[in-house]
Amino acid sequence: MRRIAHLNSGKPHLLIIGRPLTLSPGAFQNWEPKIHKHYADTQTKLLGWKPRLRRFLNFPKSVWSCLTINFGPQTQTFAHRDFGNLSYGFCSITALGRFDPDHGGHIILRELKLVIRFPPGASIIIPSALLTHHNTRIAEHETRYSVTQYTAGAIFRFVEHDCKLDTEYYAGLDAAGLQAARSANLSRWRRGVAMLSRLPKLMRDAAAVKGEKSSNAAS
Repeated sequence: MRRIAHLNSGKPHLLIIGRPLTLSPGAFQNWEPKIHKHYADTQTKLLGWKPRLRRFLNFPKSVWSCLTINFGPQTQTFAHRDFGNLSYGFCSITALGRFDPDHGGHIILRELKLVIRFPPGASIIIPSALLTHHNTRIAEHETRYSVTQYTAGAIFRFVEHDCKLDTEYYAGLDAAGLQAARSANLSRWRRGVAMLSRLPKLMRDAAAVKGEKSSNAAS
């Protein structure tokens, strides 16, 4: 276990258990291998640009660059979509605390019309920029915290622009380069959708990513 914070309320320390949080990247890789690789490649390029950022990584083997902890003590979100995240990307949400998951703390995915039991210690990986999501209330005597791992869409844009801010990147392009950049911006969503894995092709996608990694390692 790793202690993240002490709540100055006379109550026990808030403990974040490392295992559920470090399992999320593995589940992400299993179910969305191409998207996971896109996150991993982006993070590798970012760390290559500024290696000292490595000390701020969330957890070992995590491909998410950002972390938000909601300390509650009764964390409940309004219905929302995370529009600042990668539009075709995924985030990991982990529920913590002491509450009865049969009576509260459920996560709701509005467009899918799903209400999902979400007990303490459980994690879920969702496309949070696409799906409207929120969670239900818990009882007054209960506690609920949440940990969200994600990578902001702006980080992907920054890395794709050779680790430059937009103003610097576009200022360095000639007319042909600007046209190519505009075309890439318009087609980015198609490239993102193409990376999403469908169940019948999941094993094939995973094998393709694994083969690409082996080829890169050999070279």
